[in-house]
Amino acid sequence: MLAWLKNRVRFDRNELSGAFGDIGTEFPLVVGMILVAGLDAASVLIVYGCLQALTGVVYGMPMPVQPLKAMAVIVITQKLAGNVLYGGGLAIGVLMLVLAVTGLIGWLARAVPKSVVRGIQLGLGLQLATLALKDYVPADGRAGYVLAAAAFVVTLLLLGNRRVPPAPLIIALGILYALAFKLSAGSLQGSFALRLPELHTPTWADIVTGFLVLALPQLPLSLGNSILATRQVAEDLFPERRVTVPKISLTYSLMNLVAPWFGGVPVCHGSGGIAGHYAFGGRTGGSVVIEGTLYLVLGLFLSNGFHAVIELFPKPVLGVILFFEALALVKLVRDLAASAADFAIVLLVGLVAFGLPYGYVIGLVLGTALAYLASRGRLTLSR
Repeated sequence: MLAWLKNRVRFDRNELSGAFGDIGTEFPLVVGMILVAGLDAASVLIVYGCLQALTGVVYGMPMPVQPLKAMAVIVITQKLAGNVLYGGGLAIGVLMLVLAVTGLIGWLARAVPKSVVRGIQLGLGLQLATLALKDYVPADGRAGYVLAAAAFVVTLLLLGNRRVPPAPLIIALGILYALAFKLSAGSLQGSFALRLPELHTPTWADIVTGFLVLALPQLPLSLGNSILATRQVAEDLFPERRVTVPKISLTYSLMNLVAPWFGGVPVCHGSGGIAGHYAFGGRTGGSVVIEGTLYLVLGLFLSNGFHAVIELFPKPVLGVILFFEALALVKLVRDLAASAADFAIVLLVGLVAFGLPYGYVIGLVLGTALAYLASRGRLTLSR
Protein backbone atom coordinates (compact mmCIF):
# COMPACT_ATOMS: atom_id res chain seq x y z
CA MET A 1 0.00 0.00 0.00
CA LEU A 2 2.77 2.45 0.93
CA ALA A 3 4.71 1.59 -2.23
CA TRP A 4 1.56 2.11 -4.31
CA LEU A 5 1.03 5.54 -2.72
CA LYS A 6 4.68 6.50 -3.14
CA ASN A 7 4.42 6.05 -6.90
CA ARG A 8 1.26 8.15 -7.09
CA VAL A 9 1.71 10.87 -4.46
CA ARG A 10 4.99 12.69 -3.87
CA PHE A 11 5.66 15.69 -1.64
CA ASP A 12 8.58 17.95 -2.55
CA ARG A 13 9.29 21.53 -3.61
CA ASN A 14 8.04 20.93 -7.14
CA GLU A 15 4.77 19.39 -6.01
CA LEU A 16 4.37 22.36 -3.65
CA SER A 17 4.87 24.72 -6.58
CA GLY A 18 2.47 22.73 -8.75
CA ALA A 19 -0.15 22.94 -6.00
CA PHE A 20 -0.66 26.63 -6.89
CA GLY A 21 -0.82 26.10 -10.65
CA ASP A 22 -4.62 26.21 -10.79
CA ILE A 23 -5.38 28.63 -7.97
CA GLY A 24 -5.86 31.55 -10.35
CA THR A 25 -8.83 29.80 -11.96
CA GLU A 26 -10.57 28.29 -8.99
CA PHE A 27 -10.01 30.56 -5.99
CA PRO A 28 -11.87 33.64 -7.28
CA LEU A 29 -14.86 31.50 -8.31
CA VAL A 30 -15.00 29.76 -4.93
CA VAL A 31 -14.77 33.11 -3.15
CA GLY A 32 -17.40 34.67 -5.41
CA MET A 33 -19.93 31.91 -4.78
CA ILE A 34 -19.38 32.03 -1.01
CA LEU A 35 -19.88 35.80 -0.86
CA VAL A 36 -22.74 36.19 -3.36
CA ALA A 37 -24.79 33.08 -2.54
CA GLY A 38 -24.25 33.39 1.22
CA LEU A 39 -22.64 29.95 1.53
CA ASP A 40 -20.99 28.72 4.70
CA ALA A 41 -17.27 29.29 4.05
CA ALA A 42 -16.15 26.44 6.31
CA SER A 43 -18.37 23.89 4.54
CA VAL A 44 -17.32 24.98 1.06
CA LEU A 45 -13.58 25.03 1.81
CA ILE A 46 -13.50 21.77 3.79
CA VAL A 47 -15.47 19.78 1.20
CA TYR A 48 -13.45 21.31 -1.63
CA GLY A 49 -10.19 20.43 0.11
CA CYS A 50 -11.29 16.84 0.77
CA LEU A 51 -12.26 16.35 -2.88
CA GLN A 52 -8.90 17.71 -4.02
CA ALA A 53 -6.94 15.39 -1.73
CA LEU A 54 -8.97 12.29 -2.64
CA THR A 55 -8.65 13.03 -6.35
CA GLY A 56 -4.88 13.33 -6.07
CA VAL A 57 -4.69 9.86 -4.51
CA VAL A 58 -7.19 8.24 -6.90
CA TYR A 59 -5.52 9.49 -10.08
CA GLY A 60 -1.88 9.62 -8.96
CA MET A 61 -1.35 12.73 -11.11
CA PRO A 62 -2.29 16.42 -10.82
CA MET A 63 -5.94 15.87 -11.79
CA PRO A 64 -7.63 19.10 -10.69
CA VAL A 65 -10.89 19.69 -8.90
CA GLN A 66 -12.43 22.98 -10.03
CA PRO A 67 -15.72 24.80 -9.48
CA LEU A 68 -18.16 24.31 -12.35
CA LYS A 69 -17.43 27.51 -14.26
CA ALA A 70 -20.76 28.11 -16.01
CA MET A 71 -22.66 27.44 -12.78
CA ALA A 72 -20.34 29.72 -10.79
CA VAL A 73 -20.69 32.58 -13.28
CA ILE A 74 -24.51 32.27 -13.36
CA VAL A 75 -24.72 32.17 -9.55
CA ILE A 76 -22.40 35.17 -9.16
CA THR A 77 -23.91 37.34 -11.90
CA GLN A 78 -27.56 36.53 -11.15
CA LYS A 79 -27.07 36.38 -7.35
CA LEU A 80 -28.79 33.01 -6.95
CA ALA A 81 -29.34 31.40 -3.55
CA GLY A 82 -27.18 28.58 -2.26
CA ASN A 83 -30.00 26.02 -2.24
CA VAL A 84 -30.37 26.35 -6.04
CA LEU A 85 -26.61 25.84 -6.40
CA TYR A 86 -26.75 22.65 -4.34
CA GLY A 87 -29.71 21.39 -6.39
CA GLY A 88 -27.81 22.12 -9.60
CA GLY A 89 -24.83 20.15 -8.28
CA LEU A 90 -26.95 17.07 -7.66
CA ALA A 91 -28.63 17.44 -11.06
CA ILE A 92 -25.35 17.59 -12.99
CA GLY A 93 -24.05 14.67 -10.93
CA VAL A 94 -27.01 12.52 -11.98
CA LEU A 95 -26.69 13.61 -15.64
CA MET A 96 -22.99 12.71 -15.74
CA LEU A 97 -23.65 9.38 -14.01
CA VAL A 98 -26.24 8.47 -16.65
CA LEU A 99 -23.79 9.37 -19.44
CA ALA A 100 -21.07 7.25 -17.81
CA VAL A 101 -23.05 4.09 -17.02
CA THR A 102 -24.92 4.00 -20.36
CA GLY A 103 -21.71 4.37 -22.35
CA LEU A 104 -22.94 7.53 -24.08
CA ILE A 105 -19.91 9.47 -22.86
CA GLY A 106 -17.61 6.89 -24.47
CA TRP A 107 -19.48 7.18 -27.77
CA LEU A 108 -19.11 10.96 -27.62
CA ALA A 109 -15.38 10.66 -27.00
CA ARG A 110 -15.02 8.48 -30.10
CA ALA A 111 -17.21 10.73 -32.24
CA VAL A 112 -15.44 14.03 -31.49
CA PRO A 113 -12.11 14.34 -33.37
CA LYS A 114 -8.89 15.49 -31.75
CA SER A 115 -8.88 18.74 -33.73
CA VAL A 116 -12.16 19.76 -32.07
CA VAL A 117 -10.86 18.92 -28.60
CA ARG A 118 -7.73 20.97 -29.30
CA GLY A 119 -9.98 23.84 -30.42
CA ILE A 120 -11.86 23.68 -27.13
CA GLN A 121 -8.53 23.84 -25.30
CA LEU A 122 -7.50 26.84 -27.39
CA GLY A 123 -10.77 28.63 -26.64
CA LEU A 124 -10.42 28.00 -22.92
CA GLY A 125 -6.82 29.18 -22.98
CA LEU A 126 -7.83 32.42 -24.70
CA GLN A 127 -10.61 32.97 -22.16
CA LEU A 128 -8.28 32.39 -19.20
CA ALA A 129 -5.61 34.71 -20.63
CA THR A 130 -8.19 37.42 -21.27
CA LEU A 131 -9.57 37.09 -17.74
CA ALA A 132 -6.06 37.32 -16.31
CA LEU A 133 -5.08 40.43 -18.27
CA LYS A 134 -8.38 42.34 -18.19
CA ASP A 135 -9.68 41.54 -14.69
CA TYR A 136 -7.07 40.12 -12.33
CA VAL A 137 -3.87 42.02 -13.16
CA PRO A 138 -5.45 45.54 -13.11
CA ALA A 139 -7.46 44.83 -9.93
CA ASP A 140 -5.25 46.84 -7.54
CA GLY A 141 -4.33 49.71 -9.82
CA ARG A 142 -0.72 50.89 -10.09
CA ALA A 143 0.50 48.88 -7.11
CA GLY A 144 -1.13 45.79 -8.56
CA TYR A 145 0.63 46.28 -11.89
CA VAL A 146 3.99 46.48 -10.09
CA LEU A 147 3.17 43.32 -8.12
CA ALA A 148 2.07 41.50 -11.29
CA ALA A 149 5.21 42.59 -13.14
CA ALA A 150 7.42 41.28 -10.33
CA ALA A 151 5.51 37.98 -10.21
CA PHE A 152 5.69 37.69 -14.01
CA VAL A 153 9.47 38.15 -14.07
CA VAL A 154 10.00 35.61 -11.27
CA THR A 155 7.77 33.09 -13.05
CA LEU A 156 9.41 33.68 -16.43
CA LEU A 157 12.89 33.16 -14.96
CA LEU A 158 12.03 30.08 -12.89
CA LEU A 159 9.30 28.27 -14.82
CA GLY A 160 10.51 24.72 -15.39
CA ASN A 161 13.27 25.05 -12.79
CA ARG A 162 13.09 21.87 -10.70
CA ARG A 163 15.45 23.19 -8.00
CA VAL A 164 13.74 26.54 -7.42
CA PRO A 165 10.14 26.34 -8.73
CA PRO A 166 8.35 29.69 -9.01
CA ALA A 167 4.91 29.35 -7.42
CA PRO A 168 5.90 29.38 -3.69
CA LEU A 169 7.96 32.52 -4.30
CA ILE A 170 5.23 34.48 -6.03
CA ILE A 171 2.60 33.32 -3.52
CA ALA A 172 4.91 34.54 -0.73
CA LEU A 173 5.34 37.81 -2.65
CA GLY A 174 1.55 38.20 -2.76
CA ILE A 175 1.19 37.52 0.97
CA LEU A 176 3.88 40.11 1.80
CA TYR A 177 2.09 42.60 -0.45
CA ALA A 178 -1.24 41.90 1.28
CA LEU A 179 0.26 42.30 4.75
CA ALA A 180 1.89 45.57 3.71
CA PHE A 181 -1.02 47.20 1.87
CA LYS A 182 -4.29 45.37 2.57
CA LEU A 183 -4.33 43.83 6.05
CA SER A 184 -3.73 45.46 9.40
CA ALA A 185 -1.84 43.72 12.20
CA GLY A 186 -5.01 42.66 13.99
CA SER A 187 -7.23 41.88 11.02
CA LEU A 188 -6.58 38.12 11.20
CA GLN A 189 -6.86 37.78 14.99
CA GLY A 190 -10.52 36.79 14.98
CA SER A 191 -10.09 34.26 12.21
CA PHE A 192 -8.88 31.30 14.27
CA ALA A 193 -11.63 28.86 15.29
CA LEU A 194 -12.37 25.18 14.66
CA ARG A 195 -15.26 24.74 12.21
CA LEU A 196 -16.88 21.67 10.63
CA PRO A 197 -19.13 21.38 7.56
CA GLU A 198 -22.84 22.03 7.96
CA LEU A 199 -25.20 19.35 6.62
CA HIS A 200 -27.65 20.39 3.91
CA THR A 201 -30.64 18.62 2.38
CA PRO A 202 -31.63 19.84 -1.11
CA THR A 203 -35.34 19.71 -1.90
CA TRP A 204 -36.90 18.44 -5.12
CA ALA A 205 -37.70 22.05 -6.01
CA ASP A 206 -34.01 22.96 -5.59
CA ILE A 207 -32.96 20.07 -7.84
CA VAL A 208 -35.48 20.88 -10.58
CA THR A 209 -34.62 24.60 -10.53
CA GLY A 210 -30.91 23.84 -10.41
CA PHE A 211 -31.28 21.46 -13.37
CA LEU A 212 -33.03 24.06 -15.54
CA VAL A 213 -31.08 27.16 -14.50
CA LEU A 214 -27.60 25.75 -13.84
CA ALA A 215 -27.06 22.14 -15.01
CA LEU A 216 -28.28 22.54 -18.61
CA PRO A 217 -26.05 25.58 -19.36
CA GLN A 218 -23.13 23.79 -17.68
CA LEU A 219 -23.41 20.48 -19.56
CA PRO A 220 -21.85 21.53 -22.92
CA LEU A 221 -18.82 23.10 -21.20
CA SER A 222 -18.43 20.00 -19.03
CA LEU A 223 -18.57 17.63 -21.98
CA GLY A 224 -16.08 19.67 -23.98
CA ASN A 225 -13.56 20.78 -21.36
CA SER A 226 -14.09 18.79 -18.16
CA ILE A 227 -14.32 15.41 -19.90
CA LEU A 228 -12.96 15.33 -23.47
CA ALA A 229 -10.26 18.00 -23.21
CA THR A 230 -9.19 16.80 -19.77
CA ARG A 231 -8.71 13.25 -21.05
CA GLN A 232 -6.68 14.60 -23.98
CA VAL A 233 -4.35 16.67 -21.76
CA ALA A 234 -3.93 13.73 -19.39
CA GLU A 235 -2.91 11.59 -22.39
CA ASP A 236 -0.52 14.30 -23.59
CA LEU A 237 1.27 14.83 -20.28
CA PHE A 238 0.80 11.50 -18.46
CA PRO A 239 0.36 8.79 -21.11
CA GLU A 240 1.40 6.08 -18.65
CA ARG A 241 -1.67 6.75 -16.46
CA ARG A 242 -4.19 5.68 -19.15
CA VAL A 243 -6.94 7.98 -17.90
CA THR A 244 -10.24 7.17 -19.63
CA VAL A 245 -13.31 9.26 -20.37
CA PRO A 246 -15.63 6.95 -18.34
CA LYS A 247 -13.36 7.26 -15.28
CA ILE A 248 -13.29 11.05 -15.47
CA SER A 249 -17.07 11.10 -15.91
CA LEU A 250 -17.59 8.79 -12.95
CA THR A 251 -15.44 10.76 -10.50
CA TYR A 252 -17.02 14.00 -11.77
CA SER A 253 -20.44 12.49 -11.05
CA LEU A 254 -19.61 11.07 -7.62
CA MET A 255 -18.13 14.35 -6.39
CA ASN A 256 -21.34 16.19 -7.23
CA LEU A 257 -23.59 13.50 -5.78
CA VAL A 258 -21.79 13.85 -2.42
CA ALA A 259 -20.68 17.48 -2.07
CA PRO A 260 -24.10 19.26 -1.83
CA TRP A 261 -25.14 17.25 1.26
CA PHE A 262 -22.20 18.76 3.15
CA GLY A 263 -22.46 22.30 1.82
CA GLY A 264 -19.89 21.91 -0.97
CA VAL A 265 -20.09 23.71 -4.30
CA PRO A 266 -20.50 21.78 -7.59
CA VAL A 267 -17.14 20.76 -9.06
CA CYS A 268 -15.52 19.14 -12.08
CA HIS A 269 -12.13 18.24 -13.48
CA GLY A 270 -10.51 20.47 -16.11
CA SER A 271 -7.87 20.50 -18.82
CA GLY A 272 -6.55 23.91 -17.80
CA GLY A 273 -5.98 22.69 -14.27
CA ILE A 274 -3.80 19.79 -15.37
CA ALA A 275 -1.81 22.11 -17.63
CA GLY A 276 -1.41 24.64 -14.80
CA HIS A 277 -0.29 22.12 -12.19
CA TYR A 278 2.14 20.62 -14.69
CA ALA A 279 3.53 23.98 -15.83
CA PHE A 280 4.40 24.95 -12.26
CA GLY A 281 6.05 21.62 -11.40
CA GLY A 282 3.37 19.09 -10.41
CA ARG A 283 4.02 15.55 -11.65
CA THR A 284 2.06 13.39 -9.18
CA GLY A 285 -1.13 13.56 -7.15
CA GLY A 286 0.90 15.21 -4.40
CA SER A 287 0.38 18.68 -5.85
CA VAL A 288 -3.41 18.27 -5.66
CA VAL A 289 -3.20 16.77 -2.15
CA ILE A 290 -1.15 19.77 -1.00
CA GLU A 291 -3.65 22.16 -2.54
CA GLY A 292 -6.53 20.30 -0.91
CA THR A 293 -4.76 20.47 2.46
CA LEU A 294 -4.48 24.25 2.07
CA TYR A 295 -8.24 24.55 1.56
CA LEU A 296 -8.85 22.17 4.47
CA VAL A 297 -6.74 24.30 6.81
CA LEU A 298 -8.50 27.47 5.66
CA GLY A 299 -11.92 25.88 6.21
CA LEU A 300 -11.22 24.11 9.50
CA PHE A 301 -9.32 26.88 11.26
CA LEU A 302 -9.54 30.23 9.42
CA SER A 303 -13.01 30.44 7.88
CA ASN A 304 -14.31 32.70 10.67
CA GLY A 305 -12.17 35.45 9.19
CA PHE A 306 -12.84 34.54 5.57
CA HIS A 307 -13.08 38.14 4.34
CA ALA A 308 -9.62 38.90 5.73
CA VAL A 309 -8.01 35.61 4.72
CA ILE A 310 -8.89 35.98 1.02
CA GLU A 311 -6.87 39.21 0.92
CA LEU A 312 -3.71 37.09 1.37
CA PHE A 313 -4.09 36.03 -2.28
CA PRO A 314 -4.06 39.30 -4.29
CA LYS A 315 -5.69 39.20 -7.71
CA PRO A 316 -2.60 40.45 -9.61
CA VAL A 317 -0.62 37.40 -8.44
CA LEU A 318 -3.52 35.07 -9.26
CA GLY A 319 -3.67 36.73 -12.67
CA VAL A 320 -0.03 35.92 -13.42
CA ILE A 321 -0.56 32.27 -12.44
CA LEU A 322 -3.71 32.17 -14.55
CA PHE A 323 -1.89 33.66 -17.54
CA PHE A 324 0.84 31.00 -17.48
CA GLU A 325 -1.82 28.30 -17.05
CA ALA A 326 -3.49 29.66 -20.20
CA LEU A 327 -0.19 29.59 -22.11
CA ALA A 328 0.44 25.98 -21.07
CA LEU A 329 -2.99 25.05 -22.41
CA VAL A 330 -2.63 26.93 -25.70
CA LYS A 331 0.79 25.37 -26.38
CA LEU A 332 -0.79 21.92 -26.64
CA VAL A 333 -2.42 22.74 -29.99
CA ARG A 334 0.99 22.79 -31.73
CA ASP A 335 0.85 19.08 -32.50
CA LEU A 336 -1.82 19.68 -35.19
CA ALA A 337 -0.10 22.65 -36.85
CA ALA A 338 1.35 20.45 -39.60
CA SER A 339 -2.11 19.62 -40.98
CA ALA A 340 -3.84 22.57 -42.66
CA ALA A 341 -7.29 20.97 -42.37
CA ASP A 342 -6.93 19.99 -38.74
CA PHE A 343 -5.41 23.29 -37.69
CA ALA A 344 -8.12 25.28 -39.46
CA ILE A 345 -10.71 23.40 -37.39
CA VAL A 346 -8.66 24.01 -34.22
CA LEU A 347 -8.65 27.77 -34.90
CA LEU A 348 -12.33 27.90 -35.83
CA VAL A 349 -13.50 25.94 -32.79
CA GLY A 350 -11.17 27.93 -30.53
CA LEU A 351 -12.47 31.29 -31.74
CA VAL A 352 -16.10 30.16 -31.53
CA ALA A 353 -15.61 28.81 -27.99
CA PHE A 354 -13.80 31.99 -27.00
CA GLY A 355 -16.10 34.55 -28.55
CA LEU A 356 -19.70 33.31 -28.63
CA PRO A 357 -22.35 32.64 -25.98
CA TYR A 358 -22.62 28.85 -25.63
CA GLY A 359 -19.49 28.81 -27.77
CA TYR A 360 -18.31 25.45 -26.45
CA VAL A 361 -21.37 23.55 -27.60
CA ILE A 362 -21.52 25.46 -30.90
CA GLY A 363 -17.83 24.82 -31.52
CA LEU A 364 -18.20 21.16 -30.55
CA VAL A 365 -21.04 20.56 -33.01
CA LEU A 366 -19.71 22.77 -35.81
CA GLY A 367 -16.15 21.49 -35.59
CA THR A 368 -17.22 17.84 -35.53
CA ALA A 369 -19.45 18.36 -38.57
CA LEU A 370 -16.65 20.10 -40.51
CA ALA A 371 -14.13 17.41 -39.57
CA TYR A 372 -16.58 14.74 -40.75
CA LEU A 373 -17.13 16.50 -44.09
CA ALA A 374 -13.38 17.01 -44.55
CA SER A 375 -12.69 13.33 -43.87
CA ARG A 376 -15.27 12.37 -46.52
CA GLY A 377 -13.72 14.67 -49.10
CA ARG A 378 -16.78 16.93 -49.17
CA LEU A 379 -14.91 19.90 -47.72
CA THR A 380 -11.46 21.18 -48.64
CA LEU A 381 -9.49 23.22 -46.11
CA SER A 382 -6.18 24.62 -47.30
CA ARG A 383 -3.63 27.15 -46.16
